[in-house]
Amino acid sequence: MYSKYINPFTDFGFKKLFGEEASKPQLIDFLNCLLPENDKIFDLSFKDKDQSGKANNHRKAVYDIYCENEKGEKFIVELQSVHQQFFKDRTIYYSTFPIQEQAKKGDWNYELKSVYCVGVLGFTFDDYKNEPEKGEVIHTVQLKDQNNKIFYNKLKYVYVEVPNFKKKLDELETQLDKWLYFIKNLENLNQIPEIFKDTVFIEAFQNAELAKFTEAERASYEASLKTLRDNYASFESAKKLAFLEGEAIGEARGIKKGEVIGEEIGIKKGEVIGRDEERKESELRIKKLAKTMKNRGEPIEKIIEYTGLTKEEIDAL
Repeated sequence: MYSKYINPFTDFGFKKLFGEEASKPQLIDFLNCLLPENDKIFDLSFKDKDQSGKANNHRKAVYDIYCENEKGEKFIVELQSVHQQFFKDRTIYYSTFPIQEQAKKGDWNYELKSVYCVGVLGFTFDDYKNEPEKGEVIHTVQLKDQNNKIFYNKLKYVYVEVPNFKKKLDELETQLDKWLYFIKNLENLNQIPEIFKDTVFIEAFQNAELAKFTEAERASYEASLKTLRDNYASFESAKKLAFLEGEAIGEARGIKKGEVIGEEIGIKKGEVIGRDEERKESELRIKKLAKTMKNRGEPIEKIIEYTGLTKEEIDAL
C-alpha cells in the first residue's frame, strides 16, 4: 500500500515540511510550541545552511534548517532519524558557528543574540534506558550553575525524542501534542483527522501530499527515502554485528563453545561462526550507501557522519 503523505524523517520530507519559504508558518508554529512564552517568534528568514570554519582547513557545518527571527536570534533545526552516538556533541559543535558569526570588527562589547538548537530525533537518548516508560519527549538544556540557577539564558538546546511520544489521536490536547503526533504518524495517515482542521495543519498536509509533487520532487523524495532505509539497515546490521562480537568475547571468556547467551534469543549452538559473514555484509552495505550518497553529490561531512567511513575510504570508492 502506497503512502499518501511523505515520511517526515527523510531529509527531503523534513525540509519540505519545515525548511521552505512556503512552509515558514509551520516552522514558526512548531518552534513556538517548544519555546517559552517570552521567546515566541513572529517572523523568520532562512539563512545559508553551509557554515564554513574560520580557515580553509577547518571543518564546516551543514545544517538541515538555519534561520533568524525578527530580533536577530538564530535557530538551528536538525533532524536525526537514526541513532548517532555523539549527536549531543554535534549540536554543541554546530551552535558555535552562529555564535562566532556575530563577532564584529573594530569596537565590540561582545553582546550576543540568542542561539537555539532544536533536534528532532527518531531515536531516544539513554537517560531512561532501564525505565522506558519514564522517557522524556522534550529535553530543554541551558547553562546552569551549581545551585541549578540559569547562568546564561542566550544559548538553549531543545531535543525532541519523538519515539517517546505515546499519545493517541483522542488524547491530543496542546498544539505541541498535535505537532508530535503529526511528525510521528504522518506517513501512515490517509486523511486529515478532524483535530487538524486549523489552517497551519491544513497547509502542512497539503505540502506533504505526494500526489502534488512534481516529477523532480518525487524523484528527490524517493532517493531520500532510500537513504533513510539504507541508514536503518546499516544501523541494524551494526547492532547485530556488535551483538555477535560481544557473544564471541563471552565465549572466549568461558562460555562453552557453540553457546551464544542462549535461550533468551533462541540462537542455536554454533551460530557465532557466521559473524565474519555478517561483518562483511555490513561493511558492503555501508560502502554501498557511501557510494550512493557520493554519486548524488552529498557533502563529504554528511557521508562521514552517516557511514562512519574516513574521507580516504570514501575517496577510494
